[in-house]
Amino acid sequence: MVDYFRYGEEELVYLKRRDKRLAEVIDKVGLVKRRVIPDLFAALVHSIVGQQISTKAHETIWARIQSGLGTITPERVIELSDEELQRFGISFRKVAYIKSAALKIAKGELDIQSLYGKTDVEVTELAGIGIWSAEMLMLFSMQRRDIFSYGDLAIQRGLRMVYHHRQVSRELFEKYRRRYSPYGSVASLYLWAVAGGAIDGMKDYAVSKKKIEFRL
Repeated sequence: MVDYFRYGEEELVYLKRRDKRLAEVIDKVGLVKRRVIPDLFAALVHSIVGQQISTKAHETIWARIQSGLGTITPERVIELSDEELQRFGISFRKVAYIKSAALKIAKGELDIQSLYGKTDVEVTELAGIGIWSAEMLMLFSMQRRDIFSYGDLAIQRGLRMVYHHRQVSRELFEKYRRRYSPYGSVASLYLWAVAGGAIDGMKDYAVSKKKIEFRL
């Protein structure tokens, strides 16, 4: 059975009241179905694999991992050599992160289920996986409601497209985070949809590299 990120009228009504442009996006896109991975370790591997690669590449590599490992557990990961894991299309650095997490869980040094009892900040401080991966773990496995990742390039692209920004500074990003809170995760779903081309005619207003070079 496929599981999707759960949200409903409460979140949508709140976001639409807070932001007219996002309200238009929500009405045009409709319900967004984004798959979640209930198993925390599998979701952790999924997040690490997805760092700094395209959605298409991520899906391709993830399909290979699922086919090759079947059930994705710490024990199955440990059984494989670094080279065998790399053959799925995973970089050496990511293999090291995945292996490290698997070993910590297998040895009892990391109780991954205990993450449910930790705050968002505490989860992002999980050593060895990076802030973005921790945020994706919280959103797409733990289904936390207020995850809005500055490190996610697609979310920044969505903001540029919806609000016609040339670039999104950290200060500007935090303004939107406050506006969408406590339902930043749902706002993220819609910005991802926009960035992926869900609404015809919307363009990215980012400053092109050519223009930057000309100014220099």
